[in-house]
Amino acid sequence: MIDIKMWGQALYRMPRVNAAEWQALDTVSKWLIATRASILFTTLTSAILGGLLAWRDGMFAWQPWLAAALGLIFAHATNNLINDLSDSRRGIDKNNHYRNQYGVHVLEDGLMNSRQFWTYLCVTGGIALALGAWLVWARSGLTLNLMLVGIFFVLFYTWPLKYYGLGEPSMLLIWGPLMVGGTYYVVTGQWSWEVCWLSLIFGMSTTAVLIGKHTDKLDHDKAKGVYSMPVILGESVSRKLVVVLLLAQYAIAALFVINGSFHWPLLLVFLNLPILRQTINAFRHPGPTKKPSRFPAEIWPLWFSAFAFRHARSFVGLFLLGVIIDTLAY
Repeated sequence: MIDIKMWGQALYRMPRVNAAEWQALDTVSKWLIATRASILFTTLTSAILGGLLAWRDGMFAWQPWLAAALGLIFAHATNNLINDLSDSRRGIDKNNHYRNQYGVHVLEDGLMNSRQFWTYLCVTGGIALALGAWLVWARSGLTLNLMLVGIFFVLFYTWPLKYYGLGEPSMLLIWGPLMVGGTYYVVTGQWSWEVCWLSLIFGMSTTAVLIGKHTDKLDHDKAKGVYSMPVILGESVSRKLVVVLLLAQYAIAALFVINGSFHWPLLLVFLNLPILRQTINAFRHPGPTKKPSRFPAEIWPLWFSAFAFRHARSFVGLFLLGVIIDTLAY
């Protein structure tokens, strides 16, 4: 039976279900939960930003944008499934209380057998490839190159990139120039370095959240042999790096206004300064070893990533609003 309510829950957050509840779910609900659909909005935001910038330049086209947006979403979903498969086989997610904070793990929780999981993975990846192939046929040019780079990150982000300190730089590239710049390209047929520089503002938000998450589970990753950037740099340097990324977002936005590429609406991001201050204060000190009394139990033991995510959510909303107003008003 189709459960529209569960679709909404899976798109908004990461619902927790037991084996009996899982068996009663429809296929779409299972797919949304297995792929952690609530974080796929991050990818949709990249596609929206690329489309907005194409619209701003008077070159927007619905068909290639829709294909690019859906292709990126299904590619991200494929990567999430590969991530769970790889980390489960390597023992990374066994008794991993950090992983359980951001979604059901269908393999570790015994909700899917291997055949069922591979069916979901192949169908999801197949849709992404089909959409990418259509874009290559329809747009040609750099589209094939962009698709091949995307396939590389889908297949190899989890291993070896994430295991050797390259996951975080990859995140900046993927959610910045690759997704935003790539969407702009397939919609307009033109590559724009200005779009790529602007995309770094959004890419820095997702990268800051990832570094925060990997800082939270630094000891766990190190014990499992996962040498993320925080494991390599240490907690103190990683916390400072996140602060640099957060400040750089505001600086780049201001520079785009100063050089005349954008107008004052982009400065709406500075309305987020109170949350920025709270986030920086959290990153100034080592994370607590015990849950603070007023901290949500459903988020703990994640700490730095929670603050970084809160900042990213409000900052990105203001950033997109600024781009929209700039597009409509000028």
